Amino acid sequence: MQTTQTEERWQAYSERVTWQGHPHLAIEPFEPTPDDVARLNERSLHVLRTLDSLDERRAEGAADDDDPVMQELQRMDSKLNVLLDIVDRLLLPSTLLPSRQAVSFNAVGLVVPASLLPPDGYLLVRLHFEACRALPLELPAQHGKALGNDNVFLCFRELSEAVEDGLERFVFCHHRRKVAEARLSGMPETVSGHKHRM
Repeated sequence: MQTTQTEERWQAYSERVTWQGHPHLAIEPFEPTPDDVARLNERSLHVLRTLDSLDERRAEGAADDDDPVMQELQRMDSKLNVLLDIVDRLLLPSTLLPSRQAVSFNAVGLVVPASLLPPDGYLLVRLHFEACRALPLELPAQHGKALGNDNVFLCFRELSEAVEDGLERFVFCHHRRKVAEARLSGMPETVSGHKHRM
């Protein structure tokens, strides 16, 4: 990726709220075909919807935007889908999960430890969240720029608009929940530029 484009992507990433945590993370070389990209986008959208439906601690008030009956039906449908996926994969034992890593991401890209990266090239990032460890969020990416503290910024590539929207919603919902928790606990929110620590 050209330096100017990389800087533009880094700037766009830096100006948005990010999800920050320690999910199970794996990164591997990836040489996708157009069919692979389409399949990943479809799967990622399904996983994001599933994670959303399984998050029992969603911020109150989200239901105001949609018809409650339809929203409940969508949640039930997603839960049934994830159960079928879990059965199909016979669950993923914790011993087979990749190690936890410090990660921050939004719809533009993610920041990960540099030690995890294979050589330059197209990459596939797998993020396993506790809500559904057997269904990783799989996102194509490429090297962006080296950062301080031995971290590196990776740019997402070829995400569909629906997946980008899903990532934005996922990040925003977690940010809103953390802000609500901070207010309830009486602790000040941690703000860094436009980003809020998760």
